[in-house]
Amino acid sequence: MSEQETSLPAATGQVLGGREVIVAVSGGIAAYKVAELVSKLVQRGAGVTVVMTESATKFVTPLTFQTLSGRMVPTNTWDLPDSSDVQHIALTEKADLMVVAPATANIIAKAATGICDELVSTMINAAACPVVFCPAMNNLMWTNPITQENVQKLTRLGYRFIGPDDGWLACRNTGPGRMSEAAKILDQVMSMLTNPATMPKTVDRLCLPPNERGGKGL
Repeated sequence: MSEQETSLPAATGQVLGGREVIVAVSGGIAAYKVAELVSKLVQRGAGVTVVMTESATKFVTPLTFQTLSGRMVPTNTWDLPDSSDVQHIALTEKADLMVVAPATANIIAKAATGICDELVSTMINAAACPVVFCPAMNNLMWTNPITQENVQKLTRLGYRFIGPDDGWLACRNTGPGRMSEAAKILDQVMSMLTNPATMPKTVDRLCLPPNERGGKGL
């Protein structure tokens, strides 16, 4: 078995008991890796809510994540189990961390430019908890200056990135853009949730530099 095919280690107790994690899945082939990540987070005691873009459902079904998490999986802003939370924004107010995996070039660009045209981009924009991106895309898309500028902007604002790694890509290229393996993401997420010093800060919208503020009230 190759290093990339190595399974995650078995759960070692409920070390994440009481922690709430949102896993936001966007539309990339690497979505299949997220199933194992969700399973291992749940095994370690975390409460996991998975949300998906419509494109993501073409790669992995919501039923897969519903079974693994034990929770309903919202896929659009019209799913309203709670009529007081019309866009599922309240979910981020209850969460300790939001993990966007896979984070495509598209969803990263939306986050960097404030576009909110579906569930995941809306929740990222309005997140009341720290947000971590796990990029996954073609190597040419990752090295595109526009993508790099978006990543730098988000990093400067306080968002965190895990990966991407170099390796074999679905497009048959080899290079940077491969989503980190579930074991690596799990290790870093667990560190963030158990060690306050490593946890990213929630983006403080009232303390942004003047050139990155929006609205007359700011």
